[in-house]
Amino acid sequence: MQRRQSSRTPKQPLQVQHKNQTDLSVCQKGGTTDPEKSTRNHPSPSDQKNDSKQDSLEQALSYFEKVQDHVSLKKNSVLQKHLTTVESIALQRGLPPEGFDVLLNVALSGKLADTVNTRLLKSLVPASVIPGSSVVSAVSWLCVSKCSGNIQLLFLRWLITVFDFIDHKEQVHALYGFFFSFLQDEKMCPYVCHLLYLLTRKESVKPFRIRRLLDLQAKMGMQPYLQALLSLYKLFCPELVTITLPGKMKTYFKNSEGPWKAAINTVRRRNQGNFPVSQLPFLGTAQPQSRKRKWNAQLVIPASSTNKNNLEEDRKKNCIDLYSANKFFPVEQLQNFSQLLQNIHHLEFPSQMGSVLTNPLLLHYMNCVKDESIYLRLYYWIGQTLQEECSWCVADNNQYEEEFKDFLETVYKTESFLQEGFSSCEEFLYKTLPLWDGFCCRSQILRLVSWIPLSSFSEMKSHLYDPLAQLFFTSSLYFKCSVLESLKELLQNWLNWHVIHLDSESDSQVHSSNTTLSGLVNVVAELIHFVGWISTVALRLENNPTFLLYFILNFYETVCDMYLRYNLPLLIMPPAGVFYPALLSMDSVSLNQLCYIMYRYRTNLVAAKENELSKKKILQFKFSSQTYQEYNQYIIAMVGCLWTSSAFQKDIHPQGLRMDDELLKKTTVKEFRTSFNIVYHPAMMGYAVLFLQQACPDDTTFNFSLIKKWNWYLEYLYAQGLKGLKVFIESSINRVSQASHSKAENVQV
Repeated sequence: MQRRQSSRTPKQPLQVQHKNQTDLSVCQKGGTTDPEKSTRNHPSPSDQKNDSKQDSLEQALSYFEKVQDHVSLKKNSVLQKHLTTVESIALQRGLPPEGFDVLLNVALSGKLADTVNTRLLKSLVPASVIPGSSVVSAVSWLCVSKCSGNIQLLFLRWLITVFDFIDHKEQVHALYGFFFSFLQDEKMCPYVCHLLYLLTRKESVKPFRIRRLLDLQAKMGMQPYLQALLSLYKLFCPELVTITLPGKMKTYFKNSEGPWKAAINTVRRRNQGNFPVSQLPFLGTAQPQSRKRKWNAQLVIPASSTNKNNLEEDRKKNCIDLYSANKFFPVEQLQNFSQLLQNIHHLEFPSQMGSVLTNPLLLHYMNCVKDESIYLRLYYWIGQTLQEECSWCVADNNQYEEEFKDFLETVYKTESFLQEGFSSCEEFLYKTLPLWDGFCCRSQILRLVSWIPLSSFSEMKSHLYDPLAQLFFTSSLYFKCSVLESLKELLQNWLNWHVIHLDSESDSQVHSSNTTLSGLVNVVAELIHFVGWISTVALRLENNPTFLLYFILNFYETVCDMYLRYNLPLLIMPPAGVFYPALLSMDSVSLNQLCYIMYRYRTNLVAAKENELSKKKILQFKFSSQTYQEYNQYIIAMVGCLWTSSAFQKDIHPQGLRMDDELLKKTTVKEFRTSFNIVYHPAMMGYAVLFLQQACPDDTTFNFSLIKKWNWYLEYLYAQGLKGLKVFIESSINRVSQASHSKAENVQV
């Protein structure tokens, strides 16, 4: 056989050349070797050792290829030797492509005992790729039932695990109907469904297959693996699958990876860590090969020729042949955005969904096409990876924390690019937040929280708010600020989602989550109430720090503008536990923020009232009188503090500043009424001192009573960048408001 002859060439690595293919068993020396020079130089000890291993593997493969009769493992030392050789080399550097044909054939042919066949299948760790022809040849043995059921199951599990390493998957796709026939076996059914899920295309969906799946579901019940395949069929052909399926993403398949994934990762890290791997640019981005796991696996194109001068020509030729023959343009060949536009209706999406996360061209494609089957595949893959790689949920996985952190960062960037949260990430967060220590991958987890899709409040309360609150109250000030920033971004993402879908769809048909406008209003309101509650408690626990107050007020800068900026009929005032600490803050930034927030509340409430009074259309939602009442109470308190010096007498809020004069006199503060106006307010005293130095340079007593021309003082404050204070005073204080309007008219004249 020509393949075996080539593999027996002395001192040549067992490998097939593949363009752009990451080969985990590349040359043991870094760089490119000149054949003529290598023959002249004396081999090093490491080369001799590698040659010895290669010779041993050659002998083992030759032995297994020639096995004819049933051989016992215990009584055959030769078999034991060659089996140990295959296992050792597979775990050290992986097996070359041409080794799979031999080992799969002997393992599935039934010539050896199940113990030997099991060990052979478990040693099938790829160094680079697995030829599709080898898989087809192996599947043919299932037709004659030479191997036991346990070996068949183990083979399917291996096939699912290494699916991304198979080249020329067209040959495997051609076996779709054959795999489908194995659904009748109850033991094999979960793994067959998993494999079919990876292989399914639109043309694979046939009415008779749908009927068969429905019959199996009636017989076996609502099994998750059957639901997975039916869900995928329904996405491709909704007119054929008329039954209602659960819309919530769940873990459809059990972990099938057995011993192979860990071995593959070990081989990859060892081979890439010991010597550099030369790799061509991927989709126009020249980056070194990462030692990350499956999620960083690269899309590759096998090349039939190793002549470097003809690689580009062969690539173009293969591209034309593939396109003309199959009417598909493989995404592996996408190099730029113009190619994407030209072939957007002919793209064949990769089976290797992890490659999508780092490919902006494929993300653009997902945004344009909105193919639900692609999202379903991606959600499944991300969900499986998150479940298996979580640093604090999987035992002995702490050594991979940095890799997991990078993966979470990549998922977050993908969600940001697509402007859409992934249901698989939501499920992961709901499951793992109760176990999270608030420290591991903190930044990445909180970023993922900001992209949680809309869901019911009861679900979010038990799975998100409750575990997050426990961590919030018991963690550092910095963690509290990070949580508040994450929840602010979550609110903004929900509001942006509402704006995007407001024009495209009616309120009763809003996106896939079936969230009506009333449902959105309720969920947003509960989020705001939750943030108000934890903010109030946090300010008390931390003694009102300015740093924390800044993040709290940032959140309410979004809340105060929801009606006008996001067209959401909802306004919720901050709780008194947030409002009054900001009003009495020692920092001018917090006071300025509060002034701007109250100004925007006023603008939104006035617009809502005008809209309500105009009666141009029947409004589904109206702001409650309690909202207007609470706003008025806050305005009275603010104006009483900053302008009229009457907050202690006129503040009518139940948790406000109102106090009897007798109690105030006991404080021994002489001018207690003016303690919080714009001159004497602790946050404004620094500006008052600077103003006095400019207005009265000869005065060294810092007598604030000298500031009598408040209009001049206000102009000075405005010049210092206190824009929030400016818009609040001009909108909420009549005398100043009228003066500013008349001044503006004079300027226009």
